[in-house]
Amino acid sequence: MISVEQRASARVYWAGVQAREEQIEPEGDWNTWLIQSGRGWGKTRTGAEWIVWQAVNNPNTRWAVVAPTYSDVRDTCIEGVSGIRAVLDRYRMSGNWNRSLGEVILKNGSRIKLFSADQPERLRGPQHHGAWVDELAAWRYMEEAWNQLKFGLRLGEHPKIVATTTPKPSKFLKALQDNPTTIVTRGSTFDNAANLSGEALKELKLRYEGSRMGRQELYGELIEDVEGALWTAKNLDETRVIKAPEMERIVVGVDPAVSFTEDSDATGIITVGKGVDGEFYVLADHTIKGTPDQWARQVAIAFYAAKADHIVIEVNQGGDLNESVLRTIDPDLPIRKVHATRGKRIRAEPVSALSEQFRVHLCGYFQDLEDELTQWSPESSDSPDRLDAFVWGMTALMQGRTIPIAQRVFQTLWAIIGT
Repeated sequence: MISVEQRASARVYWAGVQAREEQIEPEGDWNTWLIQSGRGWGKTRTGAEWIVWQAVNNPNTRWAVVAPTYSDVRDTCIEGVSGIRAVLDRYRMSGNWNRSLGEVILKNGSRIKLFSADQPERLRGPQHHGAWVDELAAWRYMEEAWNQLKFGLRLGEHPKIVATTTPKPSKFLKALQDNPTTIVTRGSTFDNAANLSGEALKELKLRYEGSRMGRQELYGELIEDVEGALWTAKNLDETRVIKAPEMERIVVGVDPAVSFTEDSDATGIITVGKGVDGEFYVLADHTIKGTPDQWARQVAIAFYAAKADHIVIEVNQGGDLNESVLRTIDPDLPIRKVHATRGKRIRAEPVSALSEQFRVHLCGYFQDLEDELTQWSPESSDSPDRLDAFVWGMTALMQGRTIPIAQRVFQTLWAIIGT
């Protein structure tokens, strides 16, 4: 059996040489150590190191490892390059790995048992001293599997769970991180740059920097959808395209700021188009916070860059002055003025309905616009600039469509009963 000195040496090699400070078990009286980070941060290695140290240092104890599926927990958590077997080799305690039963029996009598979160009932009955759960946000039966695991943590003085996951919007995950007995560690893929391919990191940054997916998968941000929001991150991601087809019509929607001070709103400037395929596309976001002259120049730049057909600008605030500002920059700009005679919800819902039909596509990633779309709800008191500009542009493109009678009745009823 491995000696105390050998155990200490193996532990020191991880904690004192290889690991970053945030990968070391935190101090304090906690029940759950929740590690929410981007891919490649070192979550698997951290979880494997923690549970192996517990099993090695505490003979005749029982530990659980749970992942989304059985193949995940076997192939990644146990047999992966950063998994439990690789860590055990350093302690010279490879033990008996029974692949068919999904169990590692160490030479000191400790056992590490594998479970699939897809089968929560399998967690009913077994008792453990603690657990490592991997990719918690991807569990299909998250709450049920977690509860069954917790019921079985009744051995030892203080059973603990280390949860490693790439964050995704989830009420359960949000409640877990807000629990006072949870310690949360966050990090990004780039924290572990020394152990990852430089070329791969460049490619990931080039492709996903600034996108919702990048913020979630690379930087480990928990990006939540607001209850009642007219757009969801899932819909935006599922309809996203990298390249738009040929455009039939292109317009630039503008929601001008009323004033220019440090606390003033930005001027929303969103370019949208209707493709020859009949679908709708968000092509560019030129939103700017600046003086009337500055935002007018930005609108002109957006118009000519997209070779747009016309500009749609709201004139409720500022009236004809908004048109005049644009005319001073370029008197030939084709401008269509619109008035907000209905509430924002009434204006936004037909566009949202079109998105729900998977007819609206983001051509690339627009972090700020996406945040406004997914975080604004009809009950909100704020007035998001990009969302307004987007809705004005989309409404102009949709006006040429034949609207079904049922939809016309619905819109008329909404207009009558108000927001």
